[in-house]
Amino acid sequence: MPETQPTNTPTTQPTGNPQLDALAEQERRDMGVPATNQLHSGAMHGATPNSIPGGQLITTKGLVEMVQRQMPYALFDVLGSNEMLPGAINAVGAAQAGNFQDQTQQQMGQFLNQLTQGKKDTPLVFYCLSVECWMSYNASLRAINLGYTNVLWYRGGIEAWKAAGFQTVPPGQMQQGQQPQQFIAQ
Repeated sequence: MPETQPTNTPTTQPTGNPQLDALAEQERRDMGVPATNQLHSGAMHGATPNSIPGGQLITTKGLVEMVQRQMPYALFDVLGSNEMLPGAINAVGAAQAGNFQDQTQQQMGQFLNQLTQGKKDTPLVFYCLSVECWMSYNASLRAINLGYTNVLWYRGGIEAWKAAGFQTVPPGQMQQGQQPQQFIAQ
């Protein structure tokens, strides 16, 4: 499994970092939307829940801690914009509405199985634009439905990453040693 590690992160532990603590509060903010285990089929940009059944919400602070501890994980960009987090894998197809028996689900299952070598406890981090984006929620639900047990929904997304002062890269720019990977549903 490729280990993706975003760069330009703080060299000190983020514990007690006021900027990351404030950002985490925003990322966990309750918008009054109940969590659901169904794929969202409405507008992809709007208020989202602050939890996900079967997975965990991870904040920028939590992601930075994973990077600093050099924990293995796979990071997925489901937004498909002109910038992404360093080391992210393009997985825009995983964000689609539909159901857990559709072709997208089958293709995602094959993609994740190959990427994780069948290890269902591999940490999988999904992100999109912001706390008002359902795309990463859908992708996370798809992975959870496939039986992955360590699914981390990065609700703050690329906007929170940039607000913390971390860099983004153009799509296709990979970390040293990273193999090109992408999941775009057919």
